[in-house]
Amino acid sequence: MKASFWLGLGLCAALASEANAKTLVYCSEGSPENFQPAINTTGTSFDAARPVYNRLTEFKRGTTEVIPGLAESWDLADGGKTITFHLRRQVKFHANKEFKPTRDFNADDVLFSFNRQWKQDNPYYKVSGGKYDYFNDMDMPALLDAIEKKDDFTVVFHLKSPNVAILANLAMDFAAISSAEYADFLLKKGTPEQLDQTPIGTGAFSFVSYQKDAVIRFKKNSDYFGEKALVDDLVYAITPDATARYAKLKAGECHVNGYPRPADLAEMQKDASLKVINLSGLNVAYWAFNAQKPPFDKKEARQALSLAIDRDAIVKDVYLGAAEKASTLIPRTMWAFNDSVPQIPYDVEKAKQMLAAAGVKTPLDIDLWYMPVSRPYNPNGKRIGEMMQADLAKIGVNAKLQTYEWGEYRKRIANGDPVTSQYGWTGDNGDPDNFFFLRGCQGGKPGNSNATKWCNAEFDDLLVKARVTSDQAERTKAYKRMQEIEHDEAPELLLVHSTVYEATRANVEGYKQSPLGTHIFEGVDLK
Repeated sequence: MKASFWLGLGLCAALASEANAKTLVYCSEGSPENFQPAINTTGTSFDAARPVYNRLTEFKRGTTEVIPGLAESWDLADGGKTITFHLRRQVKFHANKEFKPTRDFNADDVLFSFNRQWKQDNPYYKVSGGKYDYFNDMDMPALLDAIEKKDDFTVVFHLKSPNVAILANLAMDFAAISSAEYADFLLKKGTPEQLDQTPIGTGAFSFVSYQKDAVIRFKKNSDYFGEKALVDDLVYAITPDATARYAKLKAGECHVNGYPRPADLAEMQKDASLKVINLSGLNVAYWAFNAQKPPFDKKEARQALSLAIDRDAIVKDVYLGAAEKASTLIPRTMWAFNDSVPQIPYDVEKAKQMLAAAGVKTPLDIDLWYMPVSRPYNPNGKRIGEMMQADLAKIGVNAKLQTYEWGEYRKRIANGDPVTSQYGWTGDNGDPDNFFFLRGCQGGKPGNSNATKWCNAEFDDLLVKARVTSDQAERTKAYKRMQEIEHDEAPELLLVHSTVYEATRANVEGYKQSPLGTHIFEGVDLK
């Protein structure tokens, strides 16, 4: 390994040699906004916080199967409107230089973690900006009636209506459980925001330090109740450039590379020191039209520009064939996929005709925001943007390419700033609701995850109905109709569902690729 890399991380040789300590290095693609899942929506930030936290329910590693987490069991009553969680005992919280817990995890931590996102009178509600996009976009305020503490190890969720996805939803990152005792300590100290920057949880690894835009360090939690960490130290080497990540992987400077360039895969597969794994992606990439800004307040204009993009060329050039053109938000591998929804063809002449029929004069100037980070569904936003720009020029549309730092990019999309923008999604829980909520509107107002700012009353009604029935046939019927509505209204051009590749060093054992796009390192070892 290159000594300069380890010196750059501030890891001395003694650390690696003491008691044969093992250090696993993950080459991550970006910097986290913070370490509090409740206030995040991106995989980059979730990945950075995930080693620290647990949730009431969890996904079995490498699957979408819901298993016990901090709740060791649960009972459903009242037709699914009442869920009683029986909490795990003797679960230890982490400690740091300032804070040492005086008690184990209990019901107070559950109430604090959810009430922070739900109750405006909670002292942490406005800390770190007070935006809980996932909690709100998953419609939790409308779903929850009360959360009741029966005793220290029994918590009851009272719902206003049954929700068939609730147990899977509670396994998602936004439902991570923080320490109420740590929160009280920081509030009295006058630094409540530290809860979100110096995290304490119950997870397989405890947080050590973060050097902005460079490295995150974690250490093994020897008291962890679940699947153990098999390495002593976990390091995230923040490396936004995909070529640089590959170079570090080849040099042995990192052990896992989550987002390899498709162009590098053939060479990687020939290298005996590496392993390349892949999985059909539970994801979608799309080009969003802001339906609240002209000319995209007209569906005909949205449909016209959709016809102008050669998606086959994008699949060939950017994904090197490792993707399938998308016809609906969900990939065909998911139940409820509507195979009767047709693909959008590439038709330049029809696109011109539709623009003219919609009264849109050319040349037309628009902005086209491209993603600044590599994601499984979009490995090269700039290149896709350049190809789209060239296609649009053929119909008299001048697209100005622009981008921002990832956190700023997301905030501006939530605010509705761009006219058009690249975005995408990797499913969080394996349920179709987790894709369709992206186009949902609450009281006629688009959610922050709705990059299109498009609202449709029939779509929203079906979204709610599909959440409250346990009849999968009825849910499928609703989702299929929603796919038809979205196809007709064209709030976005759905680009692709990608095959997700990851690469590791050959000596990495036990790493399981997740259909949810997460990176989890407990149970992972180095030979």
